[in-house]
Amino acid sequence: MEIKDNQLLRQFETQTDSGLLVMEYAMQERKLFLTKLHHSEELDLDYINDFIKAVLAIAEERKFKVVPTHPKVAHFFRKNPIYKELLPPGIKL
Repeated sequence: MEIKDNQLLRQFETQTDSGLLVMEYAMQERKLFLTKLHHSEELDLDYINDFIKAVLAIAEERKFKVVPTHPKVAHFFRKNPIYKELLPPGIKL
């Protein structure tokens, strides 16, 4: 999966068969706030989860802490406790 970091629009994006899959973000200090997730309704949940994993890999590579503000991303963190190390201190989901 190829993910483009569109810094002008502050979003990670990838092209799918059913359209564009986009995760908007905001940066503050060394924290990456994942604010919105836009996708078409017919997109498979496994594909969305793979996209979130790829975005988290980018954040880990850049040594950012991740603050999930979108409910689907927060749910992903609850279901996958191996990514809890990316949360900043004091954030519990």
